[in-house]
Amino acid sequence: MPHDQSIPARRRFLRGTLIAGAAALPLPQLATAKAPASDSDALPESMRSLTSVADQVVPIGNGERSARVAKAQRLMADHGIDAIFIGAGSSLTYFTGMHWWDSERLTGVIIPRKGEPVYVTPEFERVRTLEQIKLGNDVRGWQEDEDPYALVARVLRDMGHATGTLGMEEAVPYFRAKGIADALPQARVVPAWPVVAGCRRVKSPAELALMKLANQTTLAVYEAVWKALKPGMTEQDISGLLAMAYARTGLKGDASVNVGKYTASPHGSDQPQHLVEGTPIIFDGGCRAGGYTSDITRTVVLGQPDDEIRKVFDIVLKAQTAALNTARPGVAMGEVDAAARKVISDAGYGPDYRYFSHRLGHGIGIDMHEWDYLVRGNRHLLEAGMTFSDEPGIYIPDRFGVRLEDILYVTGDGAALMTPQSKSIDQPFG
Repeated sequence: MPHDQSIPARRRFLRGTLIAGAAALPLPQLATAKAPASDSDALPESMRSLTSVADQVVPIGNGERSARVAKAQRLMADHGIDAIFIGAGSSLTYFTGMHWWDSERLTGVIIPRKGEPVYVTPEFERVRTLEQIKLGNDVRGWQEDEDPYALVARVLRDMGHATGTLGMEEAVPYFRAKGIADALPQARVVPAWPVVAGCRRVKSPAELALMKLANQTTLAVYEAVWKALKPGMTEQDISGLLAMAYARTGLKGDASVNVGKYTASPHGSDQPQHLVEGTPIIFDGGCRAGGYTSDITRTVVLGQPDDEIRKVFDIVLKAQTAALNTARPGVAMGEVDAAARKVISDAGYGPDYRYFSHRLGHGIGIDMHEWDYLVRGNRHLLEAGMTFSDEPGIYIPDRFGVRLEDILYVTGDGAALMTPQSKSIDQPFG
């Protein structure tokens, strides 16, 4: 399957040490402010500048959700799809506002090419479903001893599509997709990705604003933690600092932390680690603002880096900039990867994936990994409003690694990053 059609890897932060931020605090502001008098004197000074941005989080409105459904219906017409089925997950949230845990009980929405969406859910979940949905109010319930797939089939018959083409959202589990297909023997079931990805891969100004806030918050947290690092700290100590910093911001966030030779693995290691002056440290993770995620990686050093680390850092920074300068509407996604990879190979860290061992980047939005991918061979063209990680790296086995990651968004005539690049290994936060 071409890269631009592949199923997105819905990554949860599973690399190295995981850090969970506080959940129920008022959201953060990236501004320097005096800490409240109630703050503990033990709180690192660098964290006292992290304060609330609750008033900056603007949720996606119902008008925008209606526009998303309308665009989906246009794309259905373009691709010969009569209706799509979306189950629990991020696409259900994207179109309807529902946040639903996926279990063995079917809950989902059927969006027809024309007309209003219809929701299918266990009858005992009717009230909770009606509380969550932002569009429409047609909820069809099924009892515990009834076949939910037969109910989906009845809905599609009522719509006149029982013998038509049904698009199945790619995150629907196989057992559920098969159950629906078996209940509609005369229907043609096809992937719904041209519709779902066709909507989600291009971000609106409201989505971009939430993503920028999330990314700026993550960068501020990393900087505050970096300034509080001390020799001898373990990765658990750093986890504690990150948790405190995210608690100050009020956003839910986490990150992996890897030190020294363990930075040579792109997704780190679970081995015990501790800080030693002069060795690199990699932070990689993000947080959420209004349901949209960030993903930032910073490589820092406690104390003075040696000449080789400094050299590799500068190459990676140059590669990240080359990718940024290449990205613009109409450019094939694979060319952006090629621009960064050429810088690294020309500097002696090639060929191909030898030291830069992964693709340049992934799409991002509600999910940390979603359509599309900046990878060799992807001929899909960039469009204004698309968002990607720009994350080149060089990994030298058993020695160290360097990766820099910021989120790139495509503009009308080029591309920009949501956060400032590192200036140097000595000024990793500008």
